[in-house]
Amino acid sequence: MRLRHKPWAREKVDNNPQYVAAAPKEQKGKWKELFESDQPIHIEVGTGRGRFVTEMARANPHINYIGIEKFTSVAVDALDCMLEANLPNVKLINDDANELADYFEKGEVDRVYLNFSDPWPKARHEKRRLTYKTFLASYENVLVDNGEIHFKTDNRVLYEYSLVSMSQYGMKLKFISLDLHKSDFEGNIMTEYEEKFSSKGNPIYRVEAQF
Repeated sequence: MRLRHKPWAREKVDNNPQYVAAAPKEQKGKWKELFESDQPIHIEVGTGRGRFVTEMARANPHINYIGIEKFTSVAVDALDCMLEANLPNVKLINDDANELADYFEKGEVDRVYLNFSDPWPKARHEKRRLTYKTFLASYENVLVDNGEIHFKTDNRVLYEYSLVSMSQYGMKLKFISLDLHKSDFEGNIMTEYEEKFSSKGNPIYRVEAQF
């Protein structure tokens, strides 16, 4: 993702605490207090411009959603999406997701979404892929028992790598699609990237994996 510097973004993010968690580490174990209703919590790691997590919140009012985006110039777009939607069940963390255990207690998260993550194609960058074993361990540390990761990408190499990584970690692959938009899967919410890639005829790969 090519980032455009937005000098005003930091101030806007800081001035909207109703959606943006100002001190996510201080919310550890207390995230349900930020929402109007005590409901399951789903998180999206690398939420980008926020379309997916916001539309998921709209479609599933019985679930609380938290998008995590480390780049403020991108997080501010996710904030705009949330402000426009005006939903009570979606929040934003503008911080790095490398150490999820700093933000969430074990069992505080019910599901993790990974959508169109950076493929980091060079072998020396393997540890940066969000489906590398250390990241999988990080997700497991905050998820409920038998919690799930739902992963989508247009990158077949990353998809194949992720299937192997998850399998080697001991995860159960519950749903696998090599062309999501031509499958019978219902309820798909598209991200901005997904719409862009699928419009070019690229297949979208998806997997649901359970610890």
